[in-house]
Amino acid sequence: MKTYEYRGFDTQGHSRRGLVEALSVKNARERLAADGVLAERLSLTGRKLKFPVEVRSALYRELSALLTAGIPLDDALDLLIRSEGPSRARSLIAGLRDKVREGGSLAEALAAASDSVTPFEQSIVEAAEHSATVEAMLGRLADFLDDQQSLRERVQAALIYPSIVVTVGICVAILMLGLLVPRAREMLSGVGVELPGLTAFMVTLGSWLTRWGLPLLAVILGVAFWFRSRLRRSPSFRQRWDRCLFRLPLFGRGYGLIVNLRFSRTLAILIRGGVSIVDALGLAGRATGSPWIAEQAVQESEAVRHGSRLSDAVARIPPLAASAPGWIRVGEAGGDLARMLEHAGARYQNHWDRFVRRSLSLLEPAVILVIGGFVLLVTLSILLPVITLTRAIGN
Repeated sequence: MKTYEYRGFDTQGHSRRGLVEALSVKNARERLAADGVLAERLSLTGRKLKFPVEVRSALYRELSALLTAGIPLDDALDLLIRSEGPSRARSLIAGLRDKVREGGSLAEALAAASDSVTPFEQSIVEAAEHSATVEAMLGRLADFLDDQQSLRERVQAALIYPSIVVTVGICVAILMLGLLVPRAREMLSGVGVELPGLTAFMVTLGSWLTRWGLPLLAVILGVAFWFRSRLRRSPSFRQRWDRCLFRLPLFGRGYGLIVNLRFSRTLAILIRGGVSIVDALGLAGRATGSPWIAEQAVQESEAVRHGSRLSDAVARIPPLAASAPGWIRVGEAGGDLARMLEHAGARYQNHWDRFVRRSLSLLEPAVILVIGGFVLLVTLSILLPVITLTRAIGN
């Protein structure tokens, strides 16, 4: 049996849409016709769809609750399809159910269902299936996604005001450079008065932007497109660029904090879920979002497999070597590694929150000063010709 998504009309002429299980398209139309629905469109579920993080988090949490209650996976997915919870993802969940019924694992079904499902999520679910802790791991994965989404939303909300200031400043600068400054030049040239130096500079800048602004923008977009495609296609280039990010003056510190936060929390989740240290190290490295750390974590996981201590392996990963090995050593000595990693994650979270607050508190006045200073220069370039013209007329 396969699941089809349909759209059509009932006998009253009302629009109908939903899901139907059938052996084929013909069988699906026959079943719908028997229910009084004329199918206008039928499509097989399982195609890749957009799967927002909040919908994935709700799915993982509800699946965790149903599996904990002893309901088999395919029946749990069927209940989610019939419930009113994740209604936006019913077609996608139906595709998951079909792949599970065909003998595939939940991790494989998630990876095939949507490009929105990250490799980290797939690896977590795969490790949970191998360790028979799917219900517990799905709940922890949902908590992790909620924390990450909350963090992303706080940063985005804090950037709203600087973005508005930058947009308004650019619009004002374009208006002044495109209209007011040329008018001032025409006014002075008509009476034979020499342009002030600042006004001449702004006129030249406006002319240059008018002539080369669009080509320059096209070049920037082209370079950005090439750079992004190179990052996707070349793992070595992606790792080199990732290493450079850690060396940036301000961004590098924030990047280091967020990868340590993700590593500590993910490793704690995996260890509490019963995943082996060897597998957990590689998965936690992938969870950081850093290709460089992910590659090093895989290499160090082999060292752990051959007898190296986890703390020593983490100490050999430069972005994690500052304080994470110390927390791990304490956890190894005390026999409660997961709890110490959770404490480390909480400390990294506090450091990250303070870093974001301080950075944004510096960013807002810096943006205002830069934009305000530019607008002031443009304004002076307009006022100076007026003052010069007034003096010329007075003389």
